[in-house]
Amino acid sequence: MGNIRTTFVKRTAKELLELHGDKFTNDFENNKQVVAEYSTVSTKHLRNQIAGYATHILERQ
Repeated sequence: MGNIRTTFVKRTAKELLELHGDKFTNDFENNKQVVAEYSTVSTKHLRNQIAGYATHILERQ
């Protein structure tokens, strides 16, 4: 079974990809830095979830 992500994580990742899509890559470590720079997420756990979902979306494309 896969990971279940909340609507907040999915919505935030999609918004960041729309606004700053050229900055994201298939590299999770890079995406963590981009999420930290362009969002106001307060915890590392949420930052990592958003970066992971963004990486997942980019790998599917």
